[in-house]
Amino acid sequence: MFKSSYDSPFGKIILIGEDNCLTNLYFEGQKKFEPEIKDLKEKELKVFIDAKKWLDYYFEGKAPDFTPELLLKGSEFQLEVWEILKNIPYGKTITYKDIANKIAKKRGILKMSSQAIGGAVSRNPILIIIPCHRVIGSNGLLTGYAGGIKRKEKLLELEGAFIKNLLC
Repeated sequence: MFKSSYDSPFGKIILIGEDNCLTNLYFEGQKKFEPEIKDLKEKELKVFIDAKKWLDYYFEGKAPDFTPELLLKGSEFQLEVWEILKNIPYGKTITYKDIANKIAKKRGILKMSSQAIGGAVSRNPILIIIPCHRVIGSNGLLTGYAGGIKRKEKLLELEGAFIKNLLC
């Protein structure tokens, strides 16, 4: 495993990769699920170059038309939720309840817990590229984000997504 970093308009981003796949992308100093990186060596893997190109497009306010190679590690349920996150269009939002309903329908069950969805969303190891910032509460309000609620708001503003805001 190797690491690299990217200076975004919203703070330094840490990238971690192995086997030329991106395994983690997060804001430096974020509170939740920051992997231990002190022993990782810096190396400019091809996937880091691709991810930084992706981030350049994104922070220029453009929807990137490619995705760097990802290697996701999680439970079957987390992987199922993260797959839905990957398909949320640029500039659009979805609710935890919407995701719960999609999974319930796929599994042929009546109901899925929105709280369980929130738990899986909060463990997304690749912020921004897997756009968990596009998940909002059923009332249209912003809810938690591992990178910080202010960053979530800025990311959605960058994309032109309409959001209700509790921060005013």
